[in-house]
Amino acid sequence: MFASPRRSKLLVSAMTAVALLGSAACSSSDAATDAATDAGYNLTAEQNRITTDTVDEIAAKVPQAIRDRGTLIVTGSAGTAPPLRFYADDDTTIIGSETDFAYLIGDVLDLDIELTAADWAQNFVRVDSGEADVFISNVTVTEERKEKYDFATYRLDSVAVEVKKDSGITFEGSEDIAGLTIGVGSGTNQEALLVAWNEQNIAAGLEPAEILYYQNAVDYFLALGSGRIDAYVGPNPTSAFHVLQAGESEIAGTFSGAGDELQGEIAVLTKKDNGLIEAINEALNHVIDNGTYAEVLERWGISTEAVESSRINPPGLPTTA
Repeated sequence: MFASPRRSKLLVSAMTAVALLGSAACSSSDAATDAATDAGYNLTAEQNRITTDTVDEIAAKVPQAIRDRGTLIVTGSAGTAPPLRFYADDDTTIIGSETDFAYLIGDVLDLDIELTAADWAQNFVRVDSGEADVFISNVTVTEERKEKYDFATYRLDSVAVEVKKDSGITFEGSEDIAGLTIGVGSGTNQEALLVAWNEQNIAAGLEPAEILYYQNAVDYFLALGSGRIDAYVGPNPTSAFHVLQAGESEIAGTFSGAGDELQGEIAVLTKKDNGLIEAINEALNHVIDNGTYAEVLERWGISTEAVESSRINPPGLPTTA
């Protein structure tokens, strides 16, 4: 589902400190954009993106059909998760750190980038069908996904528990979700972890959590601000960005998106054995080495999620029964 203009304007308003969450829809879109820009974020369609050089020997590893076409078709979530992937102030242009990484990859591979957006599950379908070449949108490496897809990592997967400021809620382990009403995105690895924790707690005799589902960031912003949910479990960059901009919530705790035993990683996803992953992996390592990768992370305030190098198909979130 694509974000409507109204929803996009609500999202920009909700990210700023010019209004409380509950009245974010009443804020001026222009004022919200100005405030976010003053805080160091460019929310306009004119992104002045960080660029890098083409590397012919890496570009030569791209499958011939894609080289002949001259474009890399990138799918991702439908634009409601700042600073990762969201709509600019024109309600049309997709911006954010995930799109910046896509453009850097395109630079190295000498390919134009064609950005598309879809609901989370539909992004996998688009890669399966060949409608899109890659899925770049905070995708966690999991063992189950590795059965069908190849991955080239580019960011740590850190998940946050976001709560209303001064709620008194803290998060140190799975037992801390007992009895809470918690929001999460459907079909995400955050949901899988939350469900597993809830089942563990119930088995241990603790009070179950109530899990509510939100597909758009603006919806959880408003639910958290109104008290409909006690907490939201989602990507740390999105929660950190929201906390900074809105000033009405805080991070109660962070953890690996792959659970207690493994540091999760975010990766570019391609169809398995389609010949593209090696070129993408080398492109990512090139931008890590030349510093443009770090510039993108710094630009969006997510430098703590940097990886030392891109890896192909590392250990992922374990498959559960």
